Amino acid sequence: MTDKHFGSDSYSSSGQLRRDVYETELERLQIELVKLQEWIKAKGLRVVVVFEGRDAAGKGGVITRITEKTNPRVVRVVALSSPSDRERTQWYFQRYVEHLPAAGEMVLFDRSWYNRAGVERVMGFATADEVEDFMRTCPQFEGMLQRSGIILIKYWFSVSDTEQERRFRNRLTDPAKQWKLSPMDIESRLRWEEYSHAKDEMFAFTDTKTSPWWVVNGESKRHARLNCISHLLSQVPYEDLYPTADGSRTAASGIRPSGAAAH
Repeated sequence: MTDKHFGSDSYSSSGQLRRDVYETELERLQIELVKLQEWIKAKGLRVVVVFEGRDAAGKGGVITRITEKTNPRVVRVVALSSPSDRERTQWYFQRYVEHLPAAGEMVLFDRSWYNRAGVERVMGFATADEVEDFMRTCPQFEGMLQRSGIILIKYWFSVSDTEQERRFRNRLTDPAKQWKLSPMDIESRLRWEEYSHAKDEMFAFTDTKTSPWWVVNGESKRHARLNCISHLLSQVPYEDLYPTADGSRTAASGIRPSGAAAH
C-alpha cells in the first residue's frame, strides 16, 4: 500500500507532517477505532493483530495510539516476557494460545510467536532444528486460528539503519526513554544483517495468501501511526452502531503488501 497523501500545506518547512494535521487525523481515526471496538463486541468477533519489526521502528507508538481511546476489556495488549523454565518445556505456541481473544475481543500482540524466527534465532536462544520446525508449523498454526474464526492481521514495521541508529541515540540521552533501550536492543544494532536475513527467510515461509504480512514504513512516526490505524480499520468490516455519530470511513493507505518489503 502507498502512504496516505496530504496537501503540501500539511507539512512543515522541514518536510514533517504538521502536528495539528497529524493530531486532527489521529483523533478522527481513534473515533473510528471506538466504532470498530463496539462492532467487535456486538458481533462477538475475535481479532488478533500481530506487531513485529525492527527495534525502534515505531510499533509501540502505534499500539499506544490504538489503545488510547478504546476499552481495555475489549481491546487488550499482550506483551510477554521471556519464557519461564516451565514454559520452555511446553509446545512452543502454548503460552500464546492462552492469550487469544474470546468472543467480542481484539488482542494486540506486541511481539508474538515470531520471536522464534527473529530474536531467538539471531541471538542463539533457539536451535536450528527449533527454528526449522517453527517455519514449517507456523502457517499451520495460523491456519488453525483462522479456521476457528479468528481474524488474523500481521504488521511488520520497517525502518532504515540510519533512522534506527538516530532513535537509539535519542533513547540513550533521554531519561524518559532509557527504559526502552535494553541490552538486547543494543546487541541488535550489531546484527543488522543477521536480522535482515532472518526476516527475509521468515517472510518466505509465513507470508502466505491467507495470512499475509503488511509492511509499515516507520521512517516517519506520524505517518506510520496514521497509516497503520487506517489500514487496520479496513481489515475488519464494521458499521457505526450509533447513527448520530459521524459514519464516514477512511480508505486503507500507507501500508504495502510484503512483496516489496524493506528491511
